[in-house]
Amino acid sequence: MDYRIVDEIIQNSLKEDLPMGDITTDSIIDPNDVSLARFIAKADGVIAGLDVAARVFEILDSSVKFIVKLPDGTHVKAGDIILEFEGNTRALLKGERTALNLTQRMSGIATRTNAFCNLIAGEKAKVVDTRKTTPGLRYFDKYSVRIGGAQNHRYCLSDGVLIKDNHIKAAKGIKNAVERVRKSIPHTIKIEVETENSTMIQEALDASADIIMLDNMSISDMAEAVKIINKRALVEASGDINEENILDVAKTGVDIISIGRITHSVTSLDISMQFI
Repeated sequence: MDYRIVDEIIQNSLKEDLPMGDITTDSIIDPNDVSLARFIAKADGVIAGLDVAARVFEILDSSVKFIVKLPDGTHVKAGDIILEFEGNTRALLKGERTALNLTQRMSGIATRTNAFCNLIAGEKAKVVDTRKTTPGLRYFDKYSVRIGGAQNHRYCLSDGVLIKDNHIKAAKGIKNAVERVRKSIPHTIKIEVETENSTMIQEALDASADIIMLDNMSISDMAEAVKIINKRALVEASGDINEENILDVAKTGVDIISIGRITHSVTSLDISMQFI
């Protein structure tokens, strides 16, 4: 992890939760008190974000000590002890909610991502994420996807060309859009084009697109598209892919399956912090 990014996210989160301190903790707890605490899984899932949780407490108390019991990527059961730590009691209480919020969300993403990956185990297709992330938390969301066993699509608008429907309309066609972008980008960057039917697929092929996205197509149309493309470009399936249809999508022969719901519609994994 790049801790320049990590620390900025955490600092913003702490500012949101502690704009003028913690009136409850500061009134009750002696500033020199030290406590032992642990993170405990309250549900089954895949853990992600323990380094982030640790960093929350380190920012509040540089002397805090940690013992990671079950590292990121571990499949945990309800009741498992994930992390133990010792530090200033005020710091632990002040960082509790921020640390849990981030770790729970990250673990929820890793858990659902892993479930999707397991459903197509043995198929050649790879699960990837999208930019449908929570604003300000993309770095953590993308990390959690990798912990869950999938891969990342482009991180942001700056690092990959994806010509979508509105680009095509504005440029008055796929050919124009591809030609214009090719004049502007380095030779090292691939060009992906979003398509909705066989006509658009042929236009993308004629324009020598590197990756062709099949957007919201039926299973039968995807299978036909894979035949038309015939390995002349990588094929990405996208749009309304869920646990019920992902295996059918993978069996069409696509190379990549992008799924927005692994980041935009996850349930956080239930984790609690308990003093010992």
